[in-house]
Amino acid sequence: MGLFDFVTAAGSKLGGKIWDLTHDEVDITKPKEISPEQLNELRAKSISENIKESEVNVEGLSVVVDGEEVILKGKVKSREAYEKLALVAGNQHGIGRVNCQLVIDTPVPVSTVSSQPESTVSPEPESTFYTVKSGDTLSKIAKQFYGDASKYPVIFEANKPMLTDPNKIYVGQNLRIPPQ
Repeated sequence: MGLFDFVTAAGSKLGGKIWDLTHDEVDITKPKEISPEQLNELRAKSISENIKESEVNVEGLSVVVDGEEVILKGKVKSREAYEKLALVAGNQHGIGRVNCQLVIDTPVPVSTVSSQPESTVSPEPESTFYTVKSGDTLSKIAKQFYGDASKYPVIFEANKPMLTDPNKIYVGQNLRIPPQ
């Protein structure tokens, strides 16, 4: 299990998604109140849709939102998928914490199981999470973490499809920085 903290005021806003989800041929001149429970359900639905759009495979996905916290459950094949899904959920406007209870189901090769004790099988290295600050660029972040600004494509690729353009990052957004 992992807990990840995020900036609640950052992230993709539901905006039109909430409108679409809450209004079916409604008079748009009259405001509609949304209860906290409805907002939780809408955020959970939006996060689920964003996860589907991310094309990261997850088995038995469960997304539960309670205020600023989201709980993710299910099974993924790698640490990379685990980390990407935490970012998809956490980079949603209004989400301040992701309680990632996803199980990483990495099959161990038969040769490894039979020839090495369990303690020598090394787990996948964890990525670093970085919160974008004012003035940051992917090149600047790459220089900070890898010592080489030209390695920005590594960060860009690690955060696809959340990032669609290496020049479009925003303050408060969390990025996955894979190990070197």
